[in-house]
Amino acid sequence: MSARTTLFRGRIEILGVNPYVLVDAERAGRLKPDWRKPMPVLVQVDGAPEPPWRINLMPRGDGAFYLYLHGVVRKASKTRVGDEVAVALRFDEDYAGGPASPLPAWFAGALAREAAASEGWERLPPSRRKEIVRYFVALKSEAARERNLVRAIAVLSGARARFMGRSWNESGGS
Repeated sequence: MSARTTLFRGRIEILGVNPYVLVDAERAGRLKPDWRKPMPVLVQVDGAPEPPWRINLMPRGDGAFYLYLHGVVRKASKTRVGDEVAVALRFDEDYAGGPASPLPAWFAGALAREAAASEGWERLPPSRRKEIVRYFVALKSEAARERNLVRAIAVLSGARARFMGRSWNESGGS
């Protein structure tokens, strides 16, 4: 990575089912001062993967960010929850917003048939919609698509449930 890279050591923790390393407000500010929304970065953990992985740091609300560690990064770096790791972060100047993939036809069709779910989908912030689309595109089996489609339609329609590692519709929001 380049000279604009922030290097630090941190411990891999877990939040729900999501492994992460906390990026404190001072370090995050070195990457991009006064940034408060998901921050696009390139990351390496213990020098891997090569090339660095593109991901968004997720704001915690106090200036700090969660660096959720995708399975690709953990596998490449041979790390697990509880490990102390060397993290290299660089703001991703080449990041372009918007969906990385089109809405899968099987999901678009389900939204078209379920008005409440379609309304729930439209209320989601673009970053959450993009996260769901990215997740759906990566599903490999028909069984996984069907299982996740049922959960998605339920939570988008207002059901209280867990989907994609988070509780939905608790206290009136997702």
